[in-house]
Amino acid sequence: MKRNLVIVLIAIGVAAGIGIGLYVGKEGEKVSKGVVKDVQKFGVGPTRNVKALLSDGPILYVGTSQGVVRYDTKTDQHFVFDNKNSGLLSNGVFYLTKIDNKLWVGTYGGGLSIFDGEKWKTYNIPQGLADAFVYGAAKAPNGDIWIATWSGANQIIGGKLDDPKAWKTYTVKNTNGGLPNDWVYSVIVDPKGNVWLGTEGGLAFFDGANWKHWEHKDGLGASYEKVKDALIKDTDPATISKHHARQKVEQGLERVQVPYNPNYIVSMILDSKGRVWCGTWGGGLSVLENGKFKTYTTKEGLIGNYVPMLKEGPDGTIWIGQNTGLSKLKEGLFGTKFTNYTKKDGLYGDIVFSMSFADDGSVWLGSFGGASRFHKGL
Repeated sequence: MKRNLVIVLIAIGVAAGIGIGLYVGKEGEKVSKGVVKDVQKFGVGPTRNVKALLSDGPILYVGTSQGVVRYDTKTDQHFVFDNKNSGLLSNGVFYLTKIDNKLWVGTYGGGLSIFDGEKWKTYNIPQGLADAFVYGAAKAPNGDIWIATWSGANQIIGGKLDDPKAWKTYTVKNTNGGLPNDWVYSVIVDPKGNVWLGTEGGLAFFDGANWKHWEHKDGLGASYEKVKDALIKDTDPATISKHHARQKVEQGLERVQVPYNPNYIVSMILDSKGRVWCGTWGGGLSVLENGKFKTYTTKEGLIGNYVPMLKEGPDGTIWIGQNTGLSKLKEGLFGTKFTNYTKKDGLYGDIVFSMSFADDGSVWLGSFGGASRFHKGL
């Protein structure tokens, strides 16, 4: 007899009193555009989020605001790494990646932690890190490591993390404005070794000798007039943060009383065609190709204009996580088509922070409160 509903409860930490729940939707349930989906949901607590997901064979790493969950999808076993049982200095996790077969964890205020499968090692400001808030890391073809932080970008020559002399820091000041803002949220190294940095002040490019950057005036992000009717009417960060207030003044946006900054790149990817995609804070999605930007907003088919997540699928499809759901951008002979998904289609929540494609064809999506697993893809 087929089971209509499977429920599995997993404890995440006695001290926190929070549980991770897994459940599989009813077989045959229509949850997305009339297509039958097998959806599994993974909870981390109503006040926590899933900012990062990383599939590594049958293992899924889940970066939460309460540590890193290592979940074995085959055995249904899990373990939670936190600041009490591992080398993590902070439980707030923003970024996960694998470099040289090691797990790299970028944290909120705890620097960079690296796990080789047996032991942890953490790098922070005393070791040369520009800031304790780490939002990305990438390895260049020449072996250099680049790290995105809230106080500039680090370059570690030859990847020699334990050599203090190998660490360099790039800021607005020492690049003469080549890096447009010290708050760096994304770093990508292309196959030629060029470095791309997404910041709160625009997109930066560094070829090892020269810097270049693009801002809203160069085509990054949509204009306020285009998106104003679709912006969220929430507390404007500029009203509570001197940092954000200064940025609005610099852009002449001090009269805009809602969250909107087209220069603020929240997410970024380099796709298989060599194009750079930038998700902005209220200005929609911009793609740089052949030196020119093209921007998509809700008027072109996106479900939202705040874009905290970007991912390219195995088939070249661009996936866009927004504050109001998920969009699939598919390019074809007859133009660009968007397909949108929300919580009613199986997402754990409508704010989509992270996404991962597993080897078995399933797709994971992280939101506030937990993640969803679409066993048959989307």
